[in-house]
Amino acid sequence: MTGLLLVLLFAVLLIIGLPIAFVIAVTAYAGIAMLDTIPMTTVVQRMFSGLDSFILLAVPLFILAANIMNQGKISDMLIKFAVSLVGHIKGGLAQANIVVSMFFGGISGASTADTAGVGKILIPNMLREKYSKETSVAVTAASSTMGMIIPPSIPMVIYGSIANVSVGKMFMAGIIPGLAIGIAQMIYVNFVAKKHGYPSHQRMKVAEILKEGLKSLPPLLTPIIILGGIVGGIVTPTEAAVIACIYAFILSFFFYRTIKIKDLMPILYDTLKLSSLTLFALAAASALGRLISYYNLPVVIGNFFTQYMPYKWMFIIAVILLFLLIGMILDTVPAIILFVPIVLPTALNLGVDPIHIGVVIMMCLAIGLVTPPYGLCLLLASQIAKLQIGKSFRAVLPYIGIILVVILLVAFVPGVFMWLPTMFDI
Repeated sequence: MTGLLLVLLFAVLLIIGLPIAFVIAVTAYAGIAMLDTIPMTTVVQRMFSGLDSFILLAVPLFILAANIMNQGKISDMLIKFAVSLVGHIKGGLAQANIVVSMFFGGISGASTADTAGVGKILIPNMLREKYSKETSVAVTAASSTMGMIIPPSIPMVIYGSIANVSVGKMFMAGIIPGLAIGIAQMIYVNFVAKKHGYPSHQRMKVAEILKEGLKSLPPLLTPIIILGGIVGGIVTPTEAAVIACIYAFILSFFFYRTIKIKDLMPILYDTLKLSSLTLFALAAASALGRLISYYNLPVVIGNFFTQYMPYKWMFIIAVILLFLLIGMILDTVPAIILFVPIVLPTALNLGVDPIHIGVVIMMCLAIGLVTPPYGLCLLLASQIAKLQIGKSFRAVLPYIGIILVVILLVAFVPGVFMWLPTMFDI
């Protein structure tokens, strides 16, 4: 009965619009208050211990690096370079939208930053070139999901901390699946552009492409510096995030001169606001995790899978369906914090690689960014284009299908997609 009441409390608080971090905290507090066996001080102790991890410092630092890049107009340069590369292909601006999302995902590590930064520029330009609102929104929102998969990825840092696996290996494992999604989307956009007669730009000369490439080279080196430092054993992910912040500031303040000292306070404020929500959700989920362990939920779930889904392929399908559903109603970070500890023990018992299942989970949750009712990337893109969310969702369905196909390939043909992290001892 207590468990049922807590589930109802969680659902009601979520429905009335209370921020998810507070929903988790209130549920944890109420649940522990109902028990005589667990002291109330456990809530505070668990919240502090949940944040007592050096690797979690990477979260606000990567957010800060992304905010500096956004404020520094780095996205403008990446867009120009992307257009110079693929603008001549049919549906050139839509193709550039996808390419710049690959670039931006490797710099910011955040899908919503991609949608906001790139969408504000490309969606109006696409509309001026007679692209439909539906296509403009769908391409922008769907391609932004690669920010969760292509390294560096903030959700992957959270997963690495929760699952106690190498963040560097998670980063490496996300490269090929992320590129596969991007290439598949570009192929589909080419088909759509031919069907609707979307325009292409004039092919640029090699010298012009090189010129735009040189302008964009410094920010494009960001993921190489981060991954190179981690893979080479020179820095930890947290130290790499520090380097990313310093590098982003040097580029924006000294090299491009697109931000000033007065811009730093708003940047820091936005970073603290977003980081505090993320980390408070993590702290609250740690307290809720104590309650979940009291009820032996991981054991119950493990027994369920053992009894009804004894084979690895059944378990993987169940995990895909679970996180697709969760991603529709929860933000990425709380979803990882709450549900990964529940399914991970069973994955390990069945011999599933935690890096492999981690990438599959990240991709499933990425779809949640473009599916209502949560669908934050879809909501942002719809607001920019002033398009109803229902029409936006219908337009993005083919792109969701593309991501689902890649998820199934990664899940069941891991040798093709997951060989990169095995090459490095990180």
